[in-house]
Amino acid sequence: MPKRSKKYKEAAAAYNKAELYDVSDALKIVTDNAKAKFDETIEVHVKLGVDGRHADQQVRGAIVLPNGTGKETKVLVFAKGPKAEEAKAAGADYVGAEEMAQKIQSENWFDFDVVVATPDMMSVVGRLGKLLGPKGLMPNPKSGTVTMEVEKALADIKAGKVEYRLDKANIIHTSIGKASFGVEKLQENFDALLDAIVKAKPAAAKGQYLRSVVVASTMGPGVKINPARVAN
Repeated sequence: MPKRSKKYKEAAAAYNKAELYDVSDALKIVTDNAKAKFDETIEVHVKLGVDGRHADQQVRGAIVLPNGTGKETKVLVFAKGPKAEEAKAAGADYVGAEEMAQKIQSENWFDFDVVVATPDMMSVVGRLGKLLGPKGLMPNPKSGTVTMEVEKALADIKAGKVEYRLDKANIIHTSIGKASFGVEKLQENFDALLDAIVKAKPAAAKGQYLRSVVVASTMGPGVKINPARVAN
């Protein structure tokens, strides 16, 4: 067991860890106890009643949160010619082609948060799969990061677009903003995210879809939300 800080223990003692809370109450507990010296990120962890080992039960997508993420997102765009110029004009932090792939491979360079690629560049980006994949950085058409609409993709990402996808335990982990947002804005982001996840329910999924929903701050303990109070 990891050694917990005094603040973590105090936060954990401030609520009933066994109780299933309404969304607003859970977010209030989490934000009230986010007492680190920095603006803590508020995370959501959703366990789904699916088996992600089967292609027809995968859950993956992306959504622009109504109030953004509170984080400045650095974007690398793989593109050439006019699309590269479009990316630069739209505010991409880095734009390139083979030279960017070489920089990642030779320098272990990862000074970016999201990768966007035009379809014609996927032969180059595909060679980086073993490096980008484990970090969740591989562009994908389902999340809108393999596209010819580079300007729109960048606008969405900079506005607060987040991706959601299952991990090996069939849990989705993502952030919905900063503690400083306050409960109302965080709940708007939470509702938008959960609505997208519910709408992405695979036809092959059986039984209860939302198995558990937990919110937590970067340094704080998780607070359980009653899945029955969330659209299911």
